[in-house]
Amino acid sequence: MKISGWMTQSGVMFGTSGARGLAISMTDAVCFAYTVGYLKHLETIGEFKAGTSVAVAGDLRPSTPRILRACMAAITWMKGVPVFCGFVPTPALCVYAFARGIPSLMVTGSHIPDDRNGIKFNRAGGEFLKNDEASMREQEVVLPEGWFDQGRQLVHPLVQPAITNVVADYVARYRDFFGKDALAGLTLGVYQHSAVGRDLLVAIVEALGGKAVPLARSDTFISVDTEAVRPEDAKLALEWGSSGKYDAILTTDGDSDRPLLADRHGHWLRGDVLGIVAAQALDAAAVTTPVSSNTALEMAGFARSVRRTKIGSPFVVAEMMAAVEEGLVPSVGYEANGGFLLASDVTRRGRTLGALPTRDAVLPMLCALVAARDNDTDLSGLLASMPPRFTLSDRLKNIPTQVSLDRLAALRQDLVAGLAALRLSDGCGAVKQMDETDGLRLTFEGGDIVHLRPSGNAPELRVYVEASTRGRAEELLKLGMAGISSWQQ
Repeated sequence: MKISGWMTQSGVMFGTSGARGLAISMTDAVCFAYTVGYLKHLETIGEFKAGTSVAVAGDLRPSTPRILRACMAAITWMKGVPVFCGFVPTPALCVYAFARGIPSLMVTGSHIPDDRNGIKFNRAGGEFLKNDEASMREQEVVLPEGWFDQGRQLVHPLVQPAITNVVADYVARYRDFFGKDALAGLTLGVYQHSAVGRDLLVAIVEALGGKAVPLARSDTFISVDTEAVRPEDAKLALEWGSSGKYDAILTTDGDSDRPLLADRHGHWLRGDVLGIVAAQALDAAAVTTPVSSNTALEMAGFARSVRRTKIGSPFVVAEMMAAVEEGLVPSVGYEANGGFLLASDVTRRGRTLGALPTRDAVLPMLCALVAARDNDTDLSGLLASMPPRFTLSDRLKNIPTQVSLDRLAALRQDLVAGLAALRLSDGCGAVKQMDETDGLRLTFEGGDIVHLRPSGNAPELRVYVEASTRGRAEELLKLGMAGISSWQQ
């Protein structure tokens, strides 16, 4: 059966960043088949053959160890060599694998609830792109006889390899670039929750001379979404900020490839604003970001080229690599969730940071903290110098993707009536521009922006808004969420 058939049968589909689905649907057989299909695709492009090492790692979800075992079994059956990198951040895995020119996969559901999981596939030198997914769907996979029981659980014995340490190189990457005193004198709270990089983030802060204070470590998995911050996480940050103990608070999502950074008052920074700060700090010539990101990027005016894409790192990677081919370097990319991508090497004060064309949580947070110090201010002061555009987002949960698509299609067909039904006409005025790059993004005459888009990873409808003041953005988000609330019915 082709991988496309496995997808239909299991309900485990490709999202914006790898395969995602309910953990109970991601049986050992399904994960084995997906990994075999992935390696067969790599065979067709010359990146895998018998004896090829394949690096694997995972996050801290309860289902991750089981899925990892199934993936390593598939690598073994395909006569590859699984290199188990342990439970580490996705970018730490990629730093190791990309440097060695070997494929890698990460078992993670990122920020989605812990009853779900996923597998993120990488090529030998970068992320799996959409054309790779298309080829993988066509690969035929037949399970080896006797390897699975009737419940499709793996029964074939597997000797799990010893853990290969990839942490040291990841810490050294940032210590060597920023310097061992880059954070000297700063006390930084590290919100650990259940992020796989929680201890590594403490190690990086300390390697750069800062004082790291671990906060709120959890033994159970917590779904922290850096793009739609939970009310409880907003409350926690404000409590920590009110203590006056911290210069900033740092955390990441589950697989630690998306950052969340708060100023000393406990106000979380938006990921797309953090991306602008980091891109400017690195003197980027070309900046690629999804259409949903803050338009203060264009207003800031530092980049020679700004490129807008669909939401999802594969789209960002493809476009920022195109900028490199055009000679526009440094070329960087970022997403509204804060994940920052480096398409080319960057040199700063005589030190060079190697390219890492996949989402990274650490680089943008360090760039912001160092930039604030370089400008003799703090994070609040740094943000105050940016063009006044404010973005917010939320999500309508438990709405099937097809329902969202149908509703958006109806809205496109009769925009006037649709906006009136959503009560956006009175609140925003006439539509000046409609962008269908990814979902439906409406720019109104007064400069307000409302963007509706079905999630690629979960049955959710994302709502993004942008306005010239924070208060107006909050008002706009309430208006947008209230308007679509009936769509679940």
